[in-house]
Amino acid sequence: MPFAVYVLGLAVFAQGTSEFMLSGLVSSIAADLGVSLAAAGLLTSAFAVGMVLGAPLMALAGRTWPRRRALLFFLAVFVAVHITGALTPSYGVLLATRFVGALANAGFWAVALTAAVSMVPDRLKGRATAVVVGGVTIACVVGVPAGAVLGERWGWRAAFWAVALVSLPAFVAILRSLPGGVRGDGEAAPVPVRDEVRVLTGPRLRPTLLTMALVQGATFCAFSYLEPLLTRTTGLGSAWVPAALALFGAGAFLGVTVAGRYADRRATALVAYGMVALALGWSALALTAGRPVAVLVLIPLLGLLAFGTGTALITRLLGQAAGAPTLAGASTTCAFNLGAAVGPWAGGLALDAGLGHRAPVWVSAALMGLALVVAGARRAAVAVSGVRVTG
Repeated sequence: MPFAVYVLGLAVFAQGTSEFMLSGLVSSIAADLGVSLAAAGLLTSAFAVGMVLGAPLMALAGRTWPRRRALLFFLAVFVAVHITGALTPSYGVLLATRFVGALANAGFWAVALTAAVSMVPDRLKGRATAVVVGGVTIACVVGVPAGAVLGERWGWRAAFWAVALVSLPAFVAILRSLPGGVRGDGEAAPVPVRDEVRVLTGPRLRPTLLTMALVQGATFCAFSYLEPLLTRTTGLGSAWVPAALALFGAGAFLGVTVAGRYADRRATALVAYGMVALALGWSALALTAGRPVAVLVLIPLLGLLAFGTGTALITRLLGQAAGAPTLAGASTTCAFNLGAAVGPWAGGLALDAGLGHRAPVWVSAALMGLALVVAGARRAAVAVSGVRVTG
């Protein structure tokens, strides 16, 4: 595996930490800036919206650049807005930096995914994808808890400084390890945008993108409300929450590793079995939420299934979208974050309806059921058309 692929994973680790770390910093941000908790929560929403909008826009903006130049630009913007966020006393400026940082993160993700798979032979594309996606899972295991500790000891601004500092080694490593020069030095001329859009909006990819969004929606719906489930339904003390989140992250990391090893050869099987297992797993968690042992066993298993299935889906989509080299990574990023935004929203609606703290987990199970319907309809449509399903 080229060293540059691991460098991309390091940068994604820093950016993934930024995306998720506010879950442990909202109260301190609200107190420091004199805003409500709801207003502080909008900082997370601003990041999610920026990711969804930024993936295609930033990929198109940098499509004529060499990949190294595009990656360095997006990472430099990401570092700059985190330094600005760490220094500003203004909530409005902080909100703007979250949105701009998400745009840069989305652009980096879109280019990084396509760059990683372009640097390896076909038999290693799944593993390269897993290395990049693995940066997010390591962020969940290490980066987010570390950000919470920094915020508790030295204030929320320390977490922003830490993200900027961790990004700097990745910037230097990208500068040294990825090929540069003008476009054409090892990089093909860009495919016309119209042709890329035609590939992505075709009947083969639309259901895959929708399936990915639903799977991620199910994952982040339950994950976002894991704390109240554990403390108010399972009966565990608040001290168990970091441990449970770490268990989920450890399972996620293992899932990405397994998917990276087998997704190139068995992507269809991994996705199919993983989706069925997730539908059953979220249902089991909802049913057994009052039993601490069962919950603590299911949490890492669900992390493994969620991120293993998600990685296999990304590998499959990138393989199917070879005719859209610029927008393939962008569409994947967009679908991933659309699910990450819609899932918690749907879970919140269930909570607001007074359905109890198990409700978001049941919503996750329902979203997985819908994902299975979409995937089944796709396979049926392909079978009727007489085209062999390869992923």
